[in-house]
Amino acid sequence: MQANPIAGTVKGFHEPRGHLLRLDPLLLLAAAALIGSSVLVLAGATQDDIPGQPNYFVYRQAAYGGIGLVLMLLLSRFDYSRVREWKAGLYALMIGAIVLVYGVGATARGSKRAIELGFFNFQSSELGKLLLVLALAAFMVDRVRRLGERETTSRIILLALFPAMLVVAQPDLGSGMVYLAIATAVLFVAGTKWTHFAALGALTASAVVLVLVAAPAVGVEVLKPYQVDRLTAFLHPSSNPREQGYQVNQSLTAVGSGGKTGRGDEATQTRLDFLPEHHTDFIFSVVGEEFGFIGAALVLSLFALLIWRSLRILTMSKNLYGALIAGGITAMLMFQTFVNVGMTIGIMPITGVPLPLLSYGGSSVLVTFMALGLLQSIHAQAREVAAAKGLSRDL
Repeated sequence: MQANPIAGTVKGFHEPRGHLLRLDPLLLLAAAALIGSSVLVLAGATQDDIPGQPNYFVYRQAAYGGIGLVLMLLLSRFDYSRVREWKAGLYALMIGAIVLVYGVGATARGSKRAIELGFFNFQSSELGKLLLVLALAAFMVDRVRRLGERETTSRIILLALFPAMLVVAQPDLGSGMVYLAIATAVLFVAGTKWTHFAALGALTASAVVLVLVAAPAVGVEVLKPYQVDRLTAFLHPSSNPREQGYQVNQSLTAVGSGGKTGRGDEATQTRLDFLPEHHTDFIFSVVGEEFGFIGAALVLSLFALLIWRSLRILTMSKNLYGALIAGGITAMLMFQTFVNVGMTIGIMPITGVPLPLLSYGGSSVLVTFMALGLLQSIHAQAREVAAAKGLSRDL
């Protein structure tokens, strides 16, 4: 009897023999290079942040990266199709984890976004991004014969909007925006009609006007004042440079002063703490100041490689579920990269979205590697199916 080449051997996992040869080497290279770049940038940017512990952030980021790589390789051997059966549980887990933050989360700067676990702070909103991708993709596949109906589009948006609102209330506006970007990508990959997207665009524009203009005019605060200031400061950063525009101005100064090759140890914006959140939100500004145009271009090239391979895997998937997962993960990576880099150069609002694999943070790094592990699983199984049929898959 001929063995099924894509059947899992133990609870959805595949034989390791030959499996590594079917992984996407360029995706692995991009991920490893980005986490390596993060460690290198943090080594210079954070050496004076904690007195007596110059490598505090470096060691932890390196540990997160090592654990993340292991998780990616483990998930690459897992049959992602089995996850479709768990959609309701995954969605409930996502909602439960987000709600749990309100009860036991640690308060920092007026926000409850993470649960302290001792060795690192767990942000359930980060894990929620990946769980949302898996759940929405499964719900969409279940309605494969009704993809063109308005009811299907409405359900997917509402399933994403509910956790997004819970996250925004923490407050974590950036992650809430990522949730909606994921839902949009899943709908797009599934082939939703353009008229549905036009309607969603009109509703989004109306919601923005309502939140930023109409509601405050009648004394209703949907967003906190500082959130509104951060969202609108990029439009006029010089009007109030010591308050709302401070972060944007300092970031632009850092990036602009880097020149072609960077300032290295003379990066005053970073070393003298003029640049806020230089190890998380504004780490790309550190790259621009310390390593200049060359360093920034190299980092952006790595992100371009990461996203290109993600899109390539989307087209290779053996089934619709894999394509939807790949589409959601790709949207998550693209949206975070564009928004984070955009806010450092003054073309996007400041929302606190981390730069994948480059910004410091255990939750973000681990979840990103888990997402990449699922992409590798989709790639490997597509290659196995092609090999079983005697076909070839172009890398």
